[in-house]
Amino acid sequence: MYQIENSSQLLKARGDLVSGNRRRWLPAVSRTVVMLGLTSLFTDISAEMVATILPLYLLFDLHLAPAAFGVIDGLYQGAAALVRIFAGFAADRSRRYKEVAVAGYGLSAIARLGLLVVGNVWTLLAGVVMVDRLGKGIRTAPRDALISFNSRPEELGTAFGVHRALDTAGAMIGPVIAFSVLALAPGAYDAVFVISLCTAVIGLGFLTLFVQNPPPPAPAVAAGEPQSLSFKTAAQLLRVRGVAPLLVVGTALSLATISDGFLYVTLQRRVQFAAQFFPLLYVATAAIFMLLAVPLGRLADRVGRARVFIGGYAMLLLVYVSLLVPWTGAVPALLDLALLGAYYAATDGVLMALAGAVLPTEQRASGMALLTTGTSLARLASSMLFGLLWTWRGVEFAVALSTALLTITILGGGLALRRSREVSDGRTAKS
Repeated sequence: MYQIENSSQLLKARGDLVSGNRRRWLPAVSRTVVMLGLTSLFTDISAEMVATILPLYLLFDLHLAPAAFGVIDGLYQGAAALVRIFAGFAADRSRRYKEVAVAGYGLSAIARLGLLVVGNVWTLLAGVVMVDRLGKGIRTAPRDALISFNSRPEELGTAFGVHRALDTAGAMIGPVIAFSVLALAPGAYDAVFVISLCTAVIGLGFLTLFVQNPPPPAPAVAAGEPQSLSFKTAAQLLRVRGVAPLLVVGTALSLATISDGFLYVTLQRRVQFAAQFFPLLYVATAAIFMLLAVPLGRLADRVGRARVFIGGYAMLLLVYVSLLVPWTGAVPALLDLALLGAYYAATDGVLMALAGAVLPTEQRASGMALLTTGTSLARLASSMLFGLLWTWRGVEFAVALSTALLTITILGGGLALRRSREVSDGRTAKS
């Protein structure tokens, strides 16, 4: 028999075998990406427990007009838009991406306490929603920058797909918990808020204990040139090849997007199911998102991220078209939910992968914040406009107008991204 003189050789061989099997069967992503995914998983359990009951609570219990709900939903979509820019500046300037993200996650956890004390006054609830969204605005850009720093450029789509899959698992679990609590104790919204607070604290713990800042990069700047960031340098990001097309296209597509809350209410009105099952609509969408996030991220890395991104909005367009066609029954509604989940899987992480491939390292968080600010402001405006159109002319008119606008922006956006070589190739722009 042959003997191994050094036991470390055996351990190394075993590690190579295990890692080889892991690479074969699982996406190869860093430990930091997984820990950030677990942070988002528990945070999304917390957030979606609240988000999924708000339309039900505001529209069916408090009987708010669609225009008023559009204001609150718009705040939920885009209230943190400008804060994203400041958070991105702070993270890039200090290189303390983790600490900035911790501040954002912590603020959202504190907002859960606010839900326990404001009662059912919708104006106060709107204020708490704004605080929660401010936390999201602070944490998003530094978190996504950490993901990009801990991933190889050619695997950005896969890395963001893994993160979004874990994130969406939380978005799927949260509504199930909310539904279960309200099914066992109808009207027990305080119980939902307490559980939401506990899960938010767990998510914050993963980030605080298991994620570290990357080593400081060495940005290529001219000798004597200051490396600090300002609004002037942020504006210069638009001059980086590939950034301006992403910002314009992403913002335009978001402006034509109907918020999930309005989509789900429209489906509920069409199918006429009991309102207590409303949170399960989020579960169905999140399940498809979770299942497809990694496969579509890998597909984007292989065939082109811009193609998958535009294809995702084409699937969303099919949902809008179906809402204009007279139908009843559960099957078309389930198909719409599946398409909606696929749309998120093809666009959410892929957009950040597109940004990570063209943004310079020393301004990665700022650039991502600029992009998400544009899309968030567009979603805020879209939600408010949709609520006003619904109140003024009815839901059919509002959906028809959104469908027409989305069709135009898909055609224009696809052409713009195709002409942008840096975006279509998915490669970092040369200086």
